[in-house]
Amino acid sequence: MCGICGDISFKRVPASLTVVQKMMAQMIPRGPDAVGSYMQGPVALGHRRLKIIDLSERAQQPMIDSELGLAIVFNGCIYNYPELRAMLKGMGYRFFSHGDTEVILKAWHAWGPDCVQRFNGMFAFALFERDSGRLILARDRLGIKPLYLCEKPDGLRFASSLPALLATGDVDTSIDPVALHHYLHWHAVVPPPHTMLRGIRKLPPATMRIYEAGGSFQDHIYWRMAVEQNEEDRAIPAEVWRDQVLGTLKTAVRRRMVADVPVGVLLSGGLDSSLLVGLLAEEGQRGLNTFSVGFEEAGGEKGDEFQYSDLIAEHYGTRHHKIFVPSARLIETLPQTFAAMSEPMVSYDNVGFFLLSQEVSKHVKVVQSGQGADEVFAGYHWYPPLAESTDPVADYCRVFFDRDQEEYSRVVHPDFFGADYSREFVAACFEHPGAPLAIDKALRLDTTIMLADDPVKRVDNMTMAWGLEARVPFLDHELVELAGRIPAELKIREGGKWILKEAGRQVIPHAVIDRPKGYFPVPALKYIQGPYLEFVRATLTNETARQRNLFNKDYVDLLLEEPDAHITPLRGSKLWQVALLEMWLQTHNI
Repeated sequence: MCGICGDISFKRVPASLTVVQKMMAQMIPRGPDAVGSYMQGPVALGHRRLKIIDLSERAQQPMIDSELGLAIVFNGCIYNYPELRAMLKGMGYRFFSHGDTEVILKAWHAWGPDCVQRFNGMFAFALFERDSGRLILARDRLGIKPLYLCEKPDGLRFASSLPALLATGDVDTSIDPVALHHYLHWHAVVPPPHTMLRGIRKLPPATMRIYEAGGSFQDHIYWRMAVEQNEEDRAIPAEVWRDQVLGTLKTAVRRRMVADVPVGVLLSGGLDSSLLVGLLAEEGQRGLNTFSVGFEEAGGEKGDEFQYSDLIAEHYGTRHHKIFVPSARLIETLPQTFAAMSEPMVSYDNVGFFLLSQEVSKHVKVVQSGQGADEVFAGYHWYPPLAESTDPVADYCRVFFDRDQEEYSRVVHPDFFGADYSREFVAACFEHPGAPLAIDKALRLDTTIMLADDPVKRVDNMTMAWGLEARVPFLDHELVELAGRIPAELKIREGGKWILKEAGRQVIPHAVIDRPKGYFPVPALKYIQGPYLEFVRATLTNETARQRNLFNKDYVDLLLEEPDAHITPLRGSKLWQVALLEMWLQTHNI
């Protein structure tokens, strides 16, 4: 887990090492253990390293293989690198390091663009061919690792974080109206290639982009998720699916144990993280470090789920760490949390993950986390209504969107109002083959788009703010592919995630499985009162916000007058949604 960046010239003039150094300086938290740079004519690459695998200097990046004429910067982890390394050695390749970075170099040389098909892991990398001048950018199948791009008339810059590109000082920071529409409809999700800023894009997941020396490029989409079942799939008994899910998840958890440092678990006390702890215990892990966070009660809503995380910690004898965050500390941490966001993210638990990661990083460098299970196995309440849908686009927008187009016209200044971009995006996604039923279309969209640009991005940003690597077993692509073959009725039964719950019963205490579904609770940000309301009011009414003129004043005044009266269908605060965007822009001096 690291931070990568680069400056590329397409005019055969030297790249800027100064620009790369500015980006590296901004990404120190992502890679606090080492720094390195490489420059050759039109290419300059930078890397901040968090040492997880092969702690020696032989694995330092940028990694150069002079014999093959290749250079690479890489962020992530290839979990099956030992098997690939053995295969490549059998083909005659010689290795000077013992980690996964060099495996990518050799794999590219051996198999070209098809190499990514062999990788099981999370990754974003940039690889430069000395002799051809080509630059190859790639991102993992489900977008676990980020890669932001700033295209110039004569070149390209890229980085693991959006603020790193802002640090170069030469970026169009005007608001992208398409991204704004997505943000205010999908509770802050902005699908690629857009970001909130016109001048910065992001490489989509499952994409390899190959730039020729002159700047032309071609995208190769190397993986597409299918959520469909054939007759044979539908004939498989539920208990067989249960056993296949459990076996595949065991493999995914085992893969993510690969490290030369200890691995812990973020334990919320829910099914997903509890199941990870149970499977790690089955793999022989003893003295496992587990971590939970809780907050003060607000609005009559409890702010922690310690009773469930305690149950699992005691059952498995983990070294459990509970972090309780008083409201005073919560509000003073918000500016740091906004600064850690590569993009504005409205979920209340951002600050929770930020503070939790701060504590976790004092004990371990790697954690496993349960993100993805609700999207992959249909754990959310909006999936069952889609099971019998005859109008998938309308029904998905009705149960999922934060507002309709009429309300949106009252939210933003007329300069930012345009087409119904979010509905059009859903319609286009739903037309793709490989998901015939409405619920299957929704599961595929949420897994491949919403997941990457909400919970997964959130975990990456907040953990990397403290030099902590988070691994997500539920996003092992083989598990995701298996889940796509399971009939929807086995997922949504009895409130959702039924087939995963049945798998969990073979491992963990039933009390954790049969509990009411919980969410990562931060009540003070859901019920905006007292100092939080004044904090929000000051942000939305200061001179910077007035000059930006992004939101209609009447709408902002309405939200400020009755914050609790304006809640999205998914139980989010509309006031917090608009305020967070303005807070993020101001924090990053935009």
